Amino acid sequence: MDNLRFVLVVTFAMLVVLMMQAWQIDYGPKPATVAAVTTPNLEASHEDLPATGAPAVASTASPVPGLSTSGKIITVKTDVIDLEIDLQGGTIRSMDLLQYPTEQDNSVVNKARALIGLPVSEKNHAPVRLFNNEPEKQFIAQSGLIADNGAIANHYSIFTTSQDSYHLDAGQDTLTVPMIWTDNSGLSVTKSFTFKRGSYDIALNQHIDNASGKPWVIRQYSQLLRVPDHSNKGNFMMGGMRAYDGGVIYTEKDKYKKISYDDMQEGNLDVGTQGGWTAFIKHYFASAWIPPADQENHFYTKSLASEHYVIGSYSPLVTVDNNTAADFTSQLYAGPKVQPVMEKVAKGLELTVDYSVLTFIGKPIYWLLNQIHDLTGNWGVAIMGVTLCIKLLFFPLSQASFKSMAKMRKIQPRLKELQERFKDDRQRFNTEMMALYKKEKANPLGGCFPVLIQIPVFMCLYWVLSETVEFRQAPFMLWIQDLSVEDPFYILPIIMGITMKIQQGLNPAPIDPIQARVMKMFPLVFTVFFLFFPAGLVLYWVVNNTLSILQQWYITKTIANEP
Repeated sequence: MDNLRFVLVVTFAMLVVLMMQAWQIDYGPKPATVAAVTTPNLEASHEDLPATGAPAVASTASPVPGLSTSGKIITVKTDVIDLEIDLQGGTIRSMDLLQYPTEQDNSVVNKARALIGLPVSEKNHAPVRLFNNEPEKQFIAQSGLIADNGAIANHYSIFTTSQDSYHLDAGQDTLTVPMIWTDNSGLSVTKSFTFKRGSYDIALNQHIDNASGKPWVIRQYSQLLRVPDHSNKGNFMMGGMRAYDGGVIYTEKDKYKKISYDDMQEGNLDVGTQGGWTAFIKHYFASAWIPPADQENHFYTKSLASEHYVIGSYSPLVTVDNNTAADFTSQLYAGPKVQPVMEKVAKGLELTVDYSVLTFIGKPIYWLLNQIHDLTGNWGVAIMGVTLCIKLLFFPLSQASFKSMAKMRKIQPRLKELQERFKDDRQRFNTEMMALYKKEKANPLGGCFPVLIQIPVFMCLYWVLSETVEFRQAPFMLWIQDLSVEDPFYILPIIMGITMKIQQGLNPAPIDPIQARVMKMFPLVFTVFFLFFPAGLVLYWVVNNTLSILQQWYITKTIANEP
C-alpha cells in the first residue's frame, strides 16, 4: 500500500510539473524579438489559389481603370470588432476584438505597488488582434470565385466600393459592406460582408450578374492563410499538454479533426463532405470558414513558401447562363471560443474548445460551471460550487477510502511493532501484516482512491480553465482579478500548501522512513509548483482540500473512538 500510494503521489507531482511548465510556456515571458519572415510572392505564382482544375489566372481579366494593383484598404467597425478589408480580393487582413484586451490592470496590485513606492506596471490594453497583415504574424481571410473557362473575381482581383469606412451605428442591428468587381465582357460580381451587432459571425454573399453573352461555370472558395506563431514554442515534452495551435476541420465522417502544420507539409488535404467547416484555432480564439451545410463541399490545405499555410474549402461548380444571376454564400466566424455561441453558428464548432482526451469529463464540468455562474455571476464562486458538487458525487467512495485510511492510521503503531519484530524476516512480516489487515478489516489500498479520483479531475480542470475563454480576465474577489493567471500575491498557493500539510497529518505515514521523509516534503514542493498555476485552479484545490479535511477529520475521530 505504501509503495502504491507513493508512486501515485509522485506521478501526480510529475503531472503538476508538466502542467506548470506548459502554463509558463503560454503565459511566461516571451522573447523580445521575433525573426522576420519573408513573405512569398504569391501573386506571381498564384499557388495559394485552390487547385480546382482551373488554369492559373491573372489578377483580373480587365482591371478597373484608375486603380492600382496594390488594393485599397477600407475599415469596418461594429460594437465588438474593428477590421480592415483590402479591396484587392476583399480580403480581411486585420481584425481587433474590442471586448478582449490583451492585458488588464489589477487595481489591488497597483495600489500595493504605489504604497511601497514602486511604479505601476505597464499593461498592453490594446484589443486582441486576431487577423494580422504583419509579415511575421500574417493571418488573413480570403475568398473568391474561380471559373473553369477564364478569369473571374478571386482574391487578387480589384474591387471598388462607395465608402472608405463603415460603422455600425447605435440602433442599427446589421451592417452590410458591398464591393463590386467588373470586367469588359459584361460580367460583374458584388461581394458583400454582413455584420451583426454583438456577433463574431460574418455572412459573405458573392452575387454574380452574367451579361457576357456566354455561360460561365463557377465555384466559390474561402480560405485562411496563416504564418505559425513560434513565440510560444517550447519543450517537445509539452506538446501534448498545451493548447493546440493549428488547423482543424469538421466533416460528417471524421467529425472534429486536427490538421497540424506538419500534416500540411507532408501532403495536401483533399476531402469532400456534406456541410462541415475549416478553421485555424489558437488559445482562446478561432477563425473558421463555414460553407453552406446543405451542399457538398471540398476541403483542402496547401503548404506554401516561407511557412505560409492555407486551409479552406470550395463549392460544387454552378453554371451561370447568359443574362442570369447566381449567389454564393458562406460564413466566417472569427472571435472567442465561447461554446454556447459557437454551437448556434455551426455543427461541431464548439469542439474547437479542445479539452484533449478528457473532453468527456470537461464538457459536463463546463456545463456545470455555466449553470452555477448563471446563478451567481462569479466564475470563482462557480469553481467553488463545482468543487462541492464533485465532492458530493464521489462522497460514498471518499467515505470508504477515508475510513480505510483512518483504520490504517489506528493500526499504525502495531504495524511498526511488527516491522521491528520481524525486521530480519521480510516474508514473515508480510504474512503477519496481511493477517492484521484481515483481522482489523482494513483495506491497505483504500487510501489510494482519493488520489486516483483527483488526478483525472485535476487534469481536466486544468484544461477547462486554460481553454475556456470565459475565465480569461474573469475576476473572483479582492486581489484575484483574473482567474486565468497566477495569484499576484501567492496567497492561494500558500493556503493550498497549508491545507495539504493538514490533510497529510490525517493520513497514516508510510512505514518506510525514506518514503515518509519524501512525503513530508510534498506540501512545500506543491506550494512552489502552484505559485505559477492559474488562480482558478488553485482555488479549486484549496476548496477541495478543505472539504476533504473536514470529512477526513470527522471520520478519523469516529474511528479512533471505536473500541
